[in-house]
Amino acid sequence: MATQPYKWRRDTDGLGVWEHRGKVAVAGFGHSPVNRRWDETSMDQTLGAYSMLACELAMEDAGVTPDQIDGVICCDSHIAGSSGGTASNWAPRPYFEPPYDSEWGLTLVNGDWLVKQLELPNVKYAPSNVPTIGEMLGLAAQSIADGKCTTCLVIYPTGNMEGRYRRGGENAQDHADGARQWTFPWGNHGGNDFINIFPHNQYCLKYGGTHDDVAPFVINQHRNGLLTPWGYNASSGMVQLTEDDYVNSRYILNPLRIFDCDRPVNASAAYLVTTAERARDMKQPPVYVLNHSQHNFTQRTTQPDLDEIEEWTDRAATRMYEGAGLGPADVDIFNPYDGYSIMSQFFLEAFQWHGVKRGDSFAFYADDIRVEGPHPFSSSGGNLGNGRTRT
Repeated sequence: MATQPYKWRRDTDGLGVWEHRGKVAVAGFGHSPVNRRWDETSMDQTLGAYSMLACELAMEDAGVTPDQIDGVICCDSHIAGSSGGTASNWAPRPYFEPPYDSEWGLTLVNGDWLVKQLELPNVKYAPSNVPTIGEMLGLAAQSIADGKCTTCLVIYPTGNMEGRYRRGGENAQDHADGARQWTFPWGNHGGNDFINIFPHNQYCLKYGGTHDDVAPFVINQHRNGLLTPWGYNASSGMVQLTEDDYVNSRYILNPLRIFDCDRPVNASAAYLVTTAERARDMKQPPVYVLNHSQHNFTQRTTQPDLDEIEEWTDRAATRMYEGAGLGPADVDIFNPYDGYSIMSQFFLEAFQWHGVKRGDSFAFYADDIRVEGPHPFSSSGGNLGNGRTRT
């Protein structure tokens, strides 16, 4: 008899307050060092070693032992081997000579591999085909709430090897099929940079301002990154970015400069997610999950425009606030995604954090957004300040 798929996503408008609001908590966190790339030699710096370290640190942070873990959720898309992991066959492989007959533990990690390596004896829940970081925490929260497990490690590894970043699947091909033929020439992963530049230029035309108005945000992301000890900037001797550094940096695709783009890195992070009841007896004050929400909005064309992006970010914000039973005034910390600097303004305005409305982002960036100031925007430093960890 076929098993029905687990319907865990909250991806519909008008769902109301999440029925498990406050019943799930994050009780521990662990992060590996962040390197630019794996050197293809050091076995204590492989993606597997870093993922195991992150899990061990998360368990230690929460004060739990391996036998208490009964769930493992690990994203198996690792960027360097993304889109099916075929990047492993793309580059020369001298470091995979015997006795290493596979990439598991070197550049690939999944739940089953971690369960074996960490010797977790009581894991009963380790789903396959786990989504990437944003949805993965939603899956963990819903899984805990629905009783599929009670104490779960959530792991996000991100690998980077020279010549292999995003060179998996169709990106490793020497031609572009279908709709990709219109976007692929502008980038090695589906023209993502071009796709984001188009609505950004529309934004500048509609609301006024130029791309240089993003500079204070980018500079502040680097500043915040230097305050994050495990991040790439802080741990690699990076110096504070200045406005001159930013405006004079080379273009990747006009108007995107190199500092508008996050830096691919090699790292792993883990969160320990559990029931609110169990979290109360653990070492750290629990961080309660009030809602999770996913979006998968249909685009009219292969190139979303400003109107579409503003529509779906508005809907995403409405879903999240509604499910959490909160509003913009209730949110103290807001860290929207910043894979490119020009993505964050759309989320900032949709979620109306600190009263920011459509078209207000550039003026907001020019205000005091430092962590010490009245508007500590994206206080983590995000991916621009820490490397593309997504964590």
